[in-house]
Amino acid sequence: MCDEVSFGHSQHRPKTRLPVLAVPSPRYNLLFMGKAYNLTSIAVVLFAITILAPSVVAQSLNNSPIPDWCRQLPRPEYKHLERMQSADPWFEVYRIVPGVFAIYEPHQYEEVISFLIVGEKQAVLFDTGLGIGDIKRVVVSLTSLPIVVLNSHTHNDHVGDNWQFSEIYAMDTEFTRINAKGSSIDAQAELVSGSLCGPLPAGFDSKSYATRPFHVTRWIHDGDTLDLGGRVLEVISTPGHTPDAICLLDRKNGLLFTGDSFYAGPIWLYRPETDLDAYVHSLERIAALAAQLSLLLPSHNVPAGEPSRLPKLVVAIKKVRGGTVKPTPVGEGKVHYGVDGFIFLMTAPK
Repeated sequence: MCDEVSFGHSQHRPKTRLPVLAVPSPRYNLLFMGKAYNLTSIAVVLFAITILAPSVVAQSLNNSPIPDWCRQLPRPEYKHLERMQSADPWFEVYRIVPGVFAIYEPHQYEEVISFLIVGEKQAVLFDTGLGIGDIKRVVVSLTSLPIVVLNSHTHNDHVGDNWQFSEIYAMDTEFTRINAKGSSIDAQAELVSGSLCGPLPAGFDSKSYATRPFHVTRWIHDGDTLDLGGRVLEVISTPGHTPDAICLLDRKNGLLFTGDSFYAGPIWLYRPETDLDAYVHSLERIAALAAQLSLLLPSHNVPAGEPSRLPKLVVAIKKVRGGTVKPTPVGEGKVHYGVDGFIFLMTAPK
C-alpha cells in the first residue's frame, strides 16, 4: 500500500484520507515600480491586450516588435529573490522561502506565477500556468515528491498544464466543471499582438494552442486542509474574481497564496463570472488575517507582497463600490478605477 496524508475538511463534513502517489508532479502591471502611467496610455494598453480578438494572432508572433511592457522587465523586485535553475527556458524559478518556489512566466504579458509548495511527504502545485511552456518538466526537477495540482481558480492562464498531472484537486463548483472541459477561445486571446516578450518555445504551435481538458480527482471545499508533512495548507474559498477562486493559507509559516484576489497590477473584475459583492466579502475575510501573516504570494507579476496591503485593498474596492471613484473608459464597455494605489478593471457602469 502507498503512504497516506490527511486531507482534512471543515466540521460539517467527515474527515477523509487521500492516498499519496508513489514517489518515482496580467495582468500587465500599470503601476510598475509603484508609479502610475498616464491614464490615456493605460486605456490604450488595456484595450489592446484585453479586447483584441484571437483573429489577430499571426504566425509572425515571434518577430513582433518588443512591446513597452516587455522593455520594463525584469521587475526590480526580482533582484532580491533567490533565482533557481529552470528546466524549461519559458519559465523563471525563484525560491521565495524554504519549500516554496515561484514559477514565473515573464514572456507573456499576464506574467503568470504558479507556486510549488513542498512538504516532507508531498508537494502541491498551486496552478499550472498558461500551458505554453512545460511546467511539469520544471516541477519534477525541483522535487521528487508526489505532486498534487490545486488551482487558485480555473481561468485558462492558471490551468494550462493541468492535463499533464494525474492528481488534481479543485473547488466543487459548476464553473470548475465547465472549465475542466477545456477551450480554445481564451487561450488564443493570450497570443494577440503585443502579448509576448521574446520568442515562443521551439515547436510551439500557436494556431492549435488551446487549454486542454483535465480530470479532477478530488473535489475540495472551504475549510479543507492538506497535510504535506510538516506543512499544512488551509483552503479558503474566496469567490468574486471567479466562483471557484481560493486562497491557500500556510498558517504556521504566515504565508497566504492569494491567487487573483490580490496582486500588484490592475485586478481584473470585468468578466461575466465575476461577482463584485462576493469579491468584497472575500477580501474582508483574508484581510482579517493580515496581522497573522508574514508574506503574500500573488499569482501575477511579483510573487511576494506585504500583508498590510490587504486591508487597504478592502478600503479601495469599497470606495469604488460606493461610487466615490470616477471611472476611466478603456473601450468595449470596460473601465478602470484607480484609487489608493490600486487599479480595478471592470465593466462600465450602466
